[in-house]
Amino acid sequence: MAEKILKLGIPAGSLKTATIDLFGKAGFTISGSERSFLPSIDDDQIRLTMLRAQEMSRYVADGVLDAGITGRDWIMENGSSVVEVCELAYSKATSGPARWVLVVPEESKVKKPQDLKDAIIATELVNVTRKYFQDKNIPVKVEFSWGATEVKARLVDAIVELTETGTSIRANNLRIIDTVITSTTRLIANNDAWQDSFKKEKIENIAILLNAAIDAASRVGLKMNIEKNNLDDILKVLPAEKSPTISSLADENYIAIEVIIDTKIERSLVPALKRAGASGIITYPLNKVLH
Repeated sequence: MAEKILKLGIPAGSLKTATIDLFGKAGFTISGSERSFLPSIDDDQIRLTMLRAQEMSRYVADGVLDAGITGRDWIMENGSSVVEVCELAYSKATSGPARWVLVVPEESKVKKPQDLKDAIIATELVNVTRKYFQDKNIPVKVEFSWGATEVKARLVDAIVELTETGTSIRANNLRIIDTVITSTTRLIANNDAWQDSFKKEKIENIAILLNAAIDAASRVGLKMNIEKNNLDDILKVLPAEKSPTISSLADENYIAIEVIIDTKIERSLVPALKRAGASGIITYPLNKVLH
């Protein structure tokens, strides 16, 4: 009987550390990534390969890998026929989508894409950029850039570059004139692997655990004790969409409340709960949140 193994690709480069951290929060330990492009994972049914996100979808589409993690941008760039299992809202810098943006030097007279007729555009995302201009009926020459594309913004007419925060673009005195595409990280699967019951279930399990870890990153657990007669006041303070767990305490005049809240409201909510009569307030980090 053939050994049941899922061949999974994880991204090298800028997403490497964030991906390994995410797997750790999901319950997997990845080791040896500092020394090898074949790191180990504490799951005997998964075999890892580390590849650049730019080429991941091609290896998944060709069946070299059963599944992998890459950006939607590179799936589009490679024209890969794969199953997009789920979106994974994490990145090296933010939880929001990254943008491929059309950029010119700050001093450029270019104000809109149409001003770039017959221009030279440098980018790593050649096929997507070419289609962007074709869709707008703007003739341009798109050249492949071997990295450090921002430096070339003053050597050619414009560049298309990836940004999450825009910090590097501003630091280089460049100006964004349009967004070409937005992109988020995806878990993808080979079409044939998706038809295999073992591999499909394994991939789905990974998707569930990774997304649970992502959701947990933006939430905390909150516990408190209150007097029963303060319950209505406390419920008014808690976010309306939250349904807390209420438990009895040894002292029949008191109850315990437990709820999961967004991290961003924790610092304003806790003082408000204290003022409303809550005591023994505890907040704690979460490993996974499953809906």
